[in-house]
Amino acid sequence: MAAGKHRGVGSPARVGRIRLRLPAPAKPGPPGVSAPSVVAPSLNMGRLHGPGKGISSSALPYKRTAPSWFNKKASEIEDSVAKFARRGLRPSQIGVILRDSHGVAQVKAVTGAKILRLLKRRGLAPELPEDLYHLIKKAVSVRKHLESNRKDKDSKFRLILIESRIHRLARYYKRTRQLTPNWKYDSATASTLVA
Repeated sequence: MAAGKHRGVGSPARVGRIRLRLPAPAKPGPPGVSAPSVVAPSLNMGRLHGPGKGISSSALPYKRTAPSWFNKKASEIEDSVAKFARRGLRPSQIGVILRDSHGVAQVKAVTGAKILRLLKRRGLAPELPEDLYHLIKKAVSVRKHLESNRKDKDSKFRLILIESRIHRLARYYKRTRQLTPNWKYDSATASTLVA
């Protein structure tokens, strides 16, 4: 610090690009009682390809068992999951239908296993993991848009970001053996993967 400049109590401090207000030291209380601890502000991690720092998410109930009013058996739910998978629905779509039409808030709470695990047991799991499938679908859609709108530079840039997310996710799935080691994303044949 420069000579003559010091940070007093309650003066702003700079941490990276975030301004923090330093708390004043706690006043000494009665003997034997400790001062309350100061909680530092939380610094949220940013999104991968966007400015957002949101941490919004759904809150699941603390109780991880099926509700008392729920009267369907686990085997019925497993059969429903398999039936929907045979119709070509993806795990998240199956979960939405079970939640909205059949009153199953959490499949795992009833059956003891998540939807994808139930599908793997019966050999009905999709070939591509769902998040990778949707990224490829988005890339195909943006590429189709660029064919008719060649001057759309922003879409071209977004396509690069989407495809880099595809490559990153594919590396992870190859490492965890959920994709074959020779699987490769090719933009020319990507539309056949999501058809």
